[in-house]
Amino acid sequence: MIKTSISLQELRRRIYQKAKSEPTHRFWGLFTHITNMTTLYEAYQHAKKNGGAPGIDGQSFADVEQSGVRAFLEDIRAELQAGTYQPQANRKVEIPKANGKMRTLQIPCIRDRVVQGALKLILEAIFEADFCPNSYGFRPKRSPHQALANVRRSILRRMTTVIDVDLSRYFDTIRHNLLLEKIAKRVQDPQVMRLVKQVIKVAGKIGVPQGGPFSPLAANIYLNEVDWAFDAIRRKTAEGSYEAVNYHRFADDMIVTVSGHSSKRGWDKLALRRLREYLEPLGVELNLEKTRMVNVLKGESFSFLGFDFRRVQNRSRTGYFILMTPKKKARQAIKARIREIIQNGGAKPAKDVVKQVNAILTGWVNYFRVGNSSRAFGEIRDYTEMKIRTLLSRRKRRRKRSIGWRRWSNEYLYGVLGLYWDWKVHPLKSVDGFR
Repeated sequence: MIKTSISLQELRRRIYQKAKSEPTHRFWGLFTHITNMTTLYEAYQHAKKNGGAPGIDGQSFADVEQSGVRAFLEDIRAELQAGTYQPQANRKVEIPKANGKMRTLQIPCIRDRVVQGALKLILEAIFEADFCPNSYGFRPKRSPHQALANVRRSILRRMTTVIDVDLSRYFDTIRHNLLLEKIAKRVQDPQVMRLVKQVIKVAGKIGVPQGGPFSPLAANIYLNEVDWAFDAIRRKTAEGSYEAVNYHRFADDMIVTVSGHSSKRGWDKLALRRLREYLEPLGVELNLEKTRMVNVLKGESFSFLGFDFRRVQNRSRTGYFILMTPKKKARQAIKARIREIIQNGGAKPAKDVVKQVNAILTGWVNYFRVGNSSRAFGEIRDYTEMKIRTLLSRRKRRRKRSIGWRRWSNEYLYGVLGLYWDWKVHPLKSVDGFR
């Protein structure tokens, strides 16, 4: 067993501080840190925690554990140091989208996930110092909930015209030469740059593959200048402590908010034009069919990170608040996963099936409990109960006249089978609560 040393955390901290204090410094000697066994082991642990299916070589984490983690990592290290490392092709998986189209995920083999993870651990420490505060996706100490809180605050601060931005195939359009140029501004290490090039070229001549550990970092690096350009607009147009324009990005999900005041009429169109001007040199295009202008003062809604946002009047009709509810697509997706687990349950004991259902419900509920989710939670809870009762009835081979309310009580589902029961809603923290 290789113990994770505090020295890796200390190394990342020192790299970050150096990058923060010297914005133009170019780092060298990084390849040694990437190939350090401590870094490789940490990358392996991250990959194992995230799980995922085997790559094109069919090797699973169980296979690695059986043959020995140390030997596995030493082989990777030897290849990297000898310059003989070559990433394998990614295994492509088609994921259906809500619009009937397919999204292609590219799954690297575990060996390549470890290399990408080690590369990310070192380079992330540099570029975190450069990233703009209005970017939240796949960054340390940042979360989707923080992004949601900032969007809500922008609307509450009277930026009531919202540009709901949709990018066309963002990850697939990242140009390798531009990405490498952006990384080279901070990295003066030929071995590291060669490794980055190997990682991104696996998917083809353009784009970075969705599914690899390095891709989210690469995507953030690619759009960082756009983030800062909109932050400059925010600061330039602010009046005191109130902004007239704000911008929030989580990976390829963007929201631009603009003041609804009459003196700012036309600023929404100007902001959209600026966004297109910033994206055009990068080869990134807006999906004009899905990019929308929304006026929340008129009761119009928009979506961000799985939630629908809408401005509604409070019960006493003395004011308004921002209603955040789980999107229909999110509710349909969790139902589909529950249905799939139950259909594939086979001869598993009911408690084991319920345990699998509980695992996915836990993550889904913990994410959506920060919104106005009581009605959605009731819908999913009722659906889950119905599917579990249907399963129990089918296994008893009784004629199915109902979904088994009398045969299978709540006491049995929750007390005996241990079905998930933590549907409490916790209000989303304010922006200051994330600091």
